Amino acid sequence: MKIECADVAETMAVGRRLAPLLRPGDVVLLAGRLGAGKTVFVSGIAEGLGIDAPITSPSFVLVRTYQGFLGMTHADAYRLGSFGELWDLGLEETVGDGVLVVEWGNVVDSAFGEDALVVNIEVGSDDARTISFEARGSWRARALEELA
Repeated sequence: MKIECADVAETMAVGRRLAPLLRPGDVVLLAGRLGAGKTVFVSGIAEGLGIDAPITSPSFVLVRTYQGFLGMTHADAYRLGSFGELWDLGLEETVGDGVLVVEWGNVVDSAFGEDALVVNIEVGSDDARTISFEARGSWRARALEELA
């Protein structure tokens, strides 16, 4: 499924619409080049989860956690050099009853198995973006058409 977004606000709105579909233990893997809008998309998810804190890219700290209706762990795999470094972050322990959203998730997607939502964000002209979704595992049974 693909969604066309004319600007940053629409990109954030798609993330916000994803939030009600999230369940404890879910993994969302984000892909897209630098500046594609991954953190904007995560900001929309956070807003939909009732998280009041500003969402910033975890590029240098690698992992940030937030509390809302459902907790969210926001990680960035861009600077990781190996799967060993990924496991050293202990992401599986931080998720608990919340969700895990990984920027640059395409780099480490095989580490998370088959039960994940893969979100690819492509930049077009101006602020336009195309967001595509690949549902894996339990995500195949969810109503992703509600995101459009």
